Order: sequence, then structure tokens, then C-alpha cells
Amino acid sequence: MMQINWNDVETKWRQAWQESGQFEAEADDRPKMFITVAYPYPNSPQHVGHGRTYTIADIHARFYRMRGYNVLFPMGFHYTGTPIMGMAKRVEERDADLLDILRNIYHVPDEEIDTFSDPVKIARYFHSEIKAGMVEMGYSIDWRREFTTIDTAYQKFIEWHVNMLKEAGLIIQGSHPVGWCPKDQNPVSQHDTQGDVEPEFAEYIMIKFEWDGYVIPTATLRPETIFGVTNLWVNPDVTYKKATVDGEKWIISEECAYKMKFLGRSVNVEGEISGSQLVGRTAITPHSGVAIPMLEASFVDPGTGTGLVMSVPAHAPYDYQALADHARNNPDAKTIEPIPVITTGQYGSIPAQDVIEKAGITDQNDPRLEKISAEVYNKEFYGGTLLSNTGQFAGRRVEEAKDDIREWLESAGYGSILLELAGVVRCRCGAQCVVKIFSDQWFLNYADEAWKAKCSECIDKMEILPPEIRSEFHNVIEWLRERACARQRGMGTRVPWDPSWIVESLADSVIYMVYYIIAKYVNAGVIDGSALSRRFFDYVLLGKGSPDEIPGVDAVTSTDIRREFAYFYPVDSRHSGRDLVPNHLTFFVMNHVVTFPRIHWPRQIVVNGSVLMGGKKMSKSMGNIIPLRQAIRRYGADPIRLTMIISAELLQDAEFTFESVTGITRRLETLLDECSGLEPLNQDHRRFIHAEDRWIITRLDRTVSEVTGSVEEMRLREALHGILFSSESDLSWYIKRAVAKGRHNGSRATDPHCMGILHHVYSVRIRMLAPFAPHITEVMWQALGNNGTVSQAGWPVTSTESADDMAVLTEDTLRIITGDITNILKVTKIAPRQITIYTASTQKMSMYRRILGIVRSGKTSMGQVMKELLSDKKMQSAKRSPDFVQKSIKEILSQPEEIRRIRQEIDLDEKQVLGAELVSLASKEFGAEITIYSEDDADIYDPRAKARHARPFKPALLIE
Repeated sequence: MMQINWNDVETKWRQAWQESGQFEAEADDRPKMFITVAYPYPNSPQHVGHGRTYTIADIHARFYRMRGYNVLFPMGFHYTGTPIMGMAKRVEERDADLLDILRNIYHVPDEEIDTFSDPVKIARYFHSEIKAGMVEMGYSIDWRREFTTIDTAYQKFIEWHVNMLKEAGLIIQGSHPVGWCPKDQNPVSQHDTQGDVEPEFAEYIMIKFEWDGYVIPTATLRPETIFGVTNLWVNPDVTYKKATVDGEKWIISEECAYKMKFLGRSVNVEGEISGSQLVGRTAITPHSGVAIPMLEASFVDPGTGTGLVMSVPAHAPYDYQALADHARNNPDAKTIEPIPVITTGQYGSIPAQDVIEKAGITDQNDPRLEKISAEVYNKEFYGGTLLSNTGQFAGRRVEEAKDDIREWLESAGYGSILLELAGVVRCRCGAQCVVKIFSDQWFLNYADEAWKAKCSECIDKMEILPPEIRSEFHNVIEWLRERACARQRGMGTRVPWDPSWIVESLADSVIYMVYYIIAKYVNAGVIDGSALSRRFFDYVLLGKGSPDEIPGVDAVTSTDIRREFAYFYPVDSRHSGRDLVPNHLTFFVMNHVVTFPRIHWPRQIVVNGSVLMGGKKMSKSMGNIIPLRQAIRRYGADPIRLTMIISAELLQDAEFTFESVTGITRRLETLLDECSGLEPLNQDHRRFIHAEDRWIITRLDRTVSEVTGSVEEMRLREALHGILFSSESDLSWYIKRAVAKGRHNGSRATDPHCMGILHHVYSVRIRMLAPFAPHITEVMWQALGNNGTVSQAGWPVTSTESADDMAVLTEDTLRIITGDITNILKVTKIAPRQITIYTASTQKMSMYRRILGIVRSGKTSMGQVMKELLSDKKMQSAKRSPDFVQKSIKEILSQPEEIRRIRQEIDLDEKQVLGAELVSLASKEFGAEITIYSEDDADIYDPRAKARHARPFKPALLIE
């Protein structure tokens, strides 16, 4: 097998593509395709996990380019934000962990690390690394349009955009909650956190119980259960704080006191009290004045809520089990009876008891409590009704009454709101983030209902791949609220009306795709980035004003840019990872719909899952990242590309292993060997009379059609499987048939017609493989003796003229019968001397085709089919053959629709076909004499009564 020097192959073809300029898109009269992918943040080199999103986008671009589209596929780099500044500070402080990562994982030279106290130096270094990796992966990018978000011209563009949003009333100043890093003193978003976690808020209501002149606040997400409280839970091992909160004396955990200071509350800690001192005391419920005990519970987490918990054992499995545990050692607890307040009709009167007993849980530390608690909550929230003991809310659905109950608790002074981050979120600097009510901050008013409605309209009209992700966008739009769009530290663009602020990184990356149009002219020195004005952007992007009135840019250039924008926009396909649905991808749509007219709204979003290694998402914290360039140097770009694609469909997480890379490498080496030595045929390969020739051409056309459809829908694993494996199976059968007829010697075609067919098949396969493995397919293309580059050869097209249904039916029948013979011989280990084949009777074939028609009409049950058969006088024998009917239905349903159609439309003489085509094949394959009979034959040889078992397309066999 040929060994491939991947570095030499990939270097050669990357240079050839660059010299040809074939990826540099200019506006012309061809149909266009503008494909973009999320630009990277250069604070580290890309690892193998990052490569999946960019590879999918590149396959998409190469596919449409081969189909004759004018494809624009550009790339930029996102410098905006604080992570790089935090990284520079850690380098300056000689942070040992970071230095270890830089040296031993990223392999950054010490002389470069020494410059990393300057954040721009960090960005420039990793920018260069990421770009080099993209080039080495073979991404077909138009690099003339490259930019960074701290370029002067880009900052002018952002100033224009945020000014527009402010004038439209969509940027407002006020006090709103934000994720906040207390160390960096900045709002945080996904780009600023470890693990790229988007900070999300949990809104609790703190219900105010009373004890000895103190408020005992308990935080809950289920205010409707206040009517079922039986006790409070206290962690006896926690030291709580006595604090004055907004003038009231409270007892809360230290963590709660800390977090509330960021929420605009006045918090003054004045003393301490241990949890054990509270255990056994009595608290008073705010709404009913009932005295309830405070009991100890180990599951109470001081870092969640207030560090104290109200107990509703009828509806909270944790509470029910903790009460049961407590009662074992405390007889008084046995007197506490759960109070049901919600009914769903799916549980008994005490839902928590039902699910705990069903699960067999006997301890409050059982991890299964988390799952069954979520189950009860969901069923009660969406399907629960409040009972009569809930007062004014009785008879209402929980889903509808919950907000009213919360408002009632607040207005009556029984409770107040507490905002927390959902889960632990850490800033890239290492500090744990909190929720902060930020005053006098600039916010994008994503809560605006008219804005949301426009965004929903766009999401409904555009294509979302895969389609099931569409609902996630609508969910995000529904819960979106005001979002901080400026900060006071970091790199980026100054807010034009308030230069003490910098536009936040998820606010300056929402319509940047349009800047790729302008970047080409800035990079070429045609326009001066520092001179770009509002009139310029208004004209080239919105068509407002006149090109003659733009300062600093001549009218011809402005007109050219406007023409190019009108040609390439809107974005035809936007690629990104699923983790960006809750932020960037939704903001991308939100901002497009308020900036541009409908004609320029985005047309498609493609979302993919992550890459896993060892079952875990690749990350520095997991220690399972492999820098992309290192992997390329070791294995080659094409094997890595194919491994990313073949391991999972779009939304699935792809498990990446180097064993898979090695397997793909061997497959490519074999394919290159197979391409070598094939020669084209001057004659038209479609005129050949051999059934197997007509069949392989028909199969090839259908494979092209299937693969084309799969790539259009971004089912790339399915497409690649068709190219590499389904096609290989077809070729193996074709060669087997050719060998049986003496047209092929097992290693090389001896018949020029067979050689020409194989050359054509491989040429088509290589063209389909080219977007997936662009480097090695150029070598294969040359090995086949074809002219030019395969990347410019054009995507193969199908032809209805080449379709030969009879050939498909013939070969399908032959494959079934030879497969059956092979399986029997494998099981019985017989050395066959004589093989007798029995085809089904004319009557059975007639009945089968009638059943086929009934099934294809949509009637698939035994009863429906029998009713239709017996309504036909010619099919009365069906009464005596229910087993035949049942087996036929099952077999028909197992076949693809195309095979069903062919079998119904073509009246195949199985005996004639097998006699003409099977004898030479089976004799060669099995070394036995072959005899074929029809079940109808008068002179049939059937010593063991096998013929009666024959069914259409499933002959019976006698092997002697």
C-alpha cells in the first residue's frame, strides 16, 4: 500500500491553491453563496475540538464552489474583551499554572512568553498560530478580507452600529443584573469565563420566617409551595451571620451576605450564630403565623440561596427523605405530617413519598434525589392544580399562578427577590462570579417585545440546521432580557457617546459579517480606515445618501463597495457551535433584523456539537486538548478532517480518537492505490450492454444524488459514509461480477470497457470526496490522469438517461441470492457440488406485486392488506396463504422506497435473469454446478420440496 507523506502533499496543494487565487471571491453574475463561521478569540491556539466547526463550514464552502457558486468564505479575529488582559496580568505575575500551559501544552517559546505582559502581543501571537492552523487544514478562505476587532476601520464600523442602536432606543442606561467578576470589577459573558460558560440567573424568592426578632429568610424557586411548609432546615455545621439587611435583622450564611452586597442591598454583619444553636428552635410562618420547628439537615448548602431551606415534604423529595432520616433519631419529627397543596392526578396525595418509595431511596444523600425532584417539579409545574388550602389561589394551575403568588409574597412583605448565578461560574482570572445589580450601565434592550417579535419572524423564515434546534432559538428569545453591552476594561471600541466605556465583546460581534465586504478595500489601501464616516456606512450598507457626499472616500470606490455588498449580502449560511445559541447566534439574528431590511436578513444557521476525547469535551481543565497544528504535523490535515466528520452527525458530540485517524489514513491510502493505473475510455460508458455496467452507473448516479442531498442538509457523516463505504460496497460487487465474466483479474480490469467504467466511477467519487479531503483528492485526481485541479472540476451531476431500473433489479436479485448461499455455506460448512435454485411461481409474483401496490399506497397492516387482496377476484388464493402475505409485507417494509417502486413497475422474470447472469458468477464464487427452476416448471427437480418456500426476490435453495 502506498504511504502518503502528508506534509509534502498538503504543502504542495496549499501553494497551488494560493497561486491560483481560486478562493478569492469577487462579485460577478454567478449565483453567490456567502458562508461565515464564528471568528476565533486568539488567547490560545486552536485545538482539535475547535477544528470541527471550521471544517464543517469549509466543506460547505467547497461543495458550493464546486457546484458553480461564487462562494465568499472569509475569516477575522476577535480581540475584544478582558480575557487576554487577564491573561497578560497573570503572565506579569508569573502565574505558574498559566506558564506551564503556555510552555508545555501550547509550546510557546520563552522569548515570546516574555512579551506576553502586553495583551496585544498575546493576541497577535495566537492570531498567527490560529491562522497558520487554518491554512494547514486546507480551509478555502479568502484571506484578503482578514481583520481584527481592534483595527481602526473596524472600530469606526462598530461606532456606526452602536450609534444606530442607541438612536433607535435599543441601547438604554439603567440598573440591571449582570454576571460580575468581583476581582476584575467587570461584567462577564461567555467569552470571559472559564470553560466558556454563559452566566445565567436563577431568580429565587426569599420567604421571611421569624425567630426571636430575626428574619430567617429561605430561598426557593417554588413560591407556590409556601402553603405546604412544615419545618425549616438548618445545617448544624455552618456558622451563620447575624446581619442588618436594609434595616432588618437577618440570619443568613456568610456566602449569602457576600452575594447580597452586589445586589444593591445594605448588608452590615454584626455577629454570628452556629447552625446547631438554631436547631430545635421554632420559626413563625409569614403568611399564617404558624410555629414550625427548625431541624438539622446535611444537604443544606450555605453557598446556595440563604443557606437555610424551607421544607415542603409533600412535594420535595429531599425534604421528605430528610424528615424520614431525622425521625429515626428524633421521635418529635414523626409527628410532622406532610401537607399536600398541589394535585396532578399522576401521584397519590403525597407525591414526594410516591417517587421515593418507587425509587427505593432510604437516605437524603442519595444522588438519585436530584433526578426525581426535577421530575416532580416539572409535572407539578406544567400539570399541577393548587388545592383548597392555598387560599385565593385555589383551583388555579401552578404554571399560571406562580408569578401571582410571588408578587403577593413581595407586596405583603412576606418575601423578596434574590438573584444568583445558576451553578458556579468562574472568570478567566480565577475569581468566582456573582450577580451584580449594575447602575448607570449601558444595556442592549433585548427585552423589547417588538424587537423579539422581529427576531422570531426571522428565525421562523430562515433555515436552521439541524431543524430540531429551532425551538432553542425561540426559547432564548423568550427569556432574553437587558444585557450589558459595555464595560470599563478590556480591548475593543470606545462607546462613542461615553468614551469611559468599551463596547462589550458580545455586542461588537453581531453584524461583523458585513465588514468582510469592506475589509478587502481597507487591507488593499483603497480606503483609509481612520477616515470612515457615518455617511460612508449609511451608503454602502443601507443605500442611504449619495456616493458623492462621502468625505474621504471617492464616489467610484463607494459605489463599488455598495455594489459588492448588494451582491454578497445577506449571509447565506452562518456556522457555529451549539454553545453559542443562547448568546452570539441569537444576538446575530437580533441585530440583523433591526439594522437591515428583510432582503438582507440571514438565510441559514448551521449548529454543530462538540468534539469529545475520552467521553469529555476538550478543555485545558480536563487536560485532554491537543493543539490542532501538532495533530496536523503528526497525522495530516485530511485524516483529521474526515475523522471529525465520520464520527457523528451535525448536532451530536463527536468522539475523536487517533485510532480512528489511523483507520481513515489507511482508507485514503487504499483509495489512492485504487485510483492508480486506471485509464479512461474514449467511448461512451453509458452504451455498454453488460448488466453490471449499467447497474454500477445507475448506482453511481443515485449515490451522487443521495450525497448531494445529504451535504445540502449538512448531514455530512451520512454523505461521507456514502462516498467512502457505500460506494466501496458497490464497487466490490461490480468487480466480483466482472471477474466472473473474465473482464477483471481481481487486481486490474482486463476489458477496456470495464477499465473505463472504473475510471469514471473513481473520478466521480473523488470529486465528491474533494470538499472533505481536499489535499489528497488532488493527488488522486492526478493519478487518474484528469486535467486541472479537482477543487475546480465541478461537482458531479446526475442524469436520468443513465438510470437503468432493470439493471438495479437484476443486480439486487443476484446479490440477495449469492448472499443467501454464502450464509448457508458459512453455517453448514458444506462443500457444495450442486446448487439448485427455485424461483417463485407466477401466481406468487402477481400477488406480491399486488401487495406491493397496497403497501405503497399507505396500507401496511395485515388486516388492511388482506381486505384489499380479497376484494380482487384474482387474489382469492390469499386466503390460503396468510403466511406468504405476512412475510411479503414485512419484507416490503424493510426495503427503501426506490426498490419498492422498481419492483412494482418492472415485471421481472427471475428464472431468466438468474439463468443469464447467476450461473457464471455462482460457479466462480462457489465452485458448484448451478441449476435454476421456476416453481411452475413441470420438469422440476425438487427432492426435498424446497420450491414451495420460494418467494419473489427470495428464491429457495437446495445445496447438495
